[in-house]
Amino acid sequence: MRVLGVDPGLTRCGLGVVDVAANRTATLVGVGVVGSSHELTLDARLLVIAEAIDQWLDAFKPDVLAIERVFAQTNLSTVMGVAQVSGVVMVAAARRGIPVAMHTPSEVKAAVTGNGRADKEHVTAMVTRLLRLSEPPRPADAADALALAIAHAWRSGNSFSKDPQGTTAAQKLWREAETKSKVKKNKEKPGPKWN
Repeated sequence: MRVLGVDPGLTRCGLGVVDVAANRTATLVGVGVVGSSHELTLDARLLVIAEAIDQWLDAFKPDVLAIERVFAQTNLSTVMGVAQVSGVVMVAAARRGIPVAMHTPSEVKAAVTGNGRADKEHVTAMVTRLLRLSEPPRPADAADALALAIAHAWRSGNSFSKDPQGTTAAQKLWREAETKSKVKKNKEKPGPKWN
């Protein structure tokens, strides 16, 4: 399974691609950070990130995209920026039919280190070890993106093996869930009311 992990952020958006074998061995495919300047307008900053995500998705063709779930922080502007970047990333994946999975930081930490409250240094050390790297990925956003990718692959098991038509089991499940969700929403929505 090939997973693109994304640690969303306006200033630094971490990107990490790993291939994970059935025996849970993870191999680094690509890692990096996309940055956008505070001097740019918000729309221009989001465009920088959107174009980079498009390039990564087209170059690495992941089976799934794993992104950090936005959680409440005291800094509202940071939360908004992370949410906006997350939306841009999810739309880019959806355009290509790539399933998106969201994981909280504690889920990722628990999967990679065994401790849901591990600090960034511990996560980086474990990612370095798991990927058999000679040095830790830097900055921390890059290591976090790799941790997301590894955690997702481990949590999902072997559900991403491809069928003869080239569609992954995860993509099938995603589409089925999406279809059920749309049907459920349509049943719950009252029809238009005319006065």
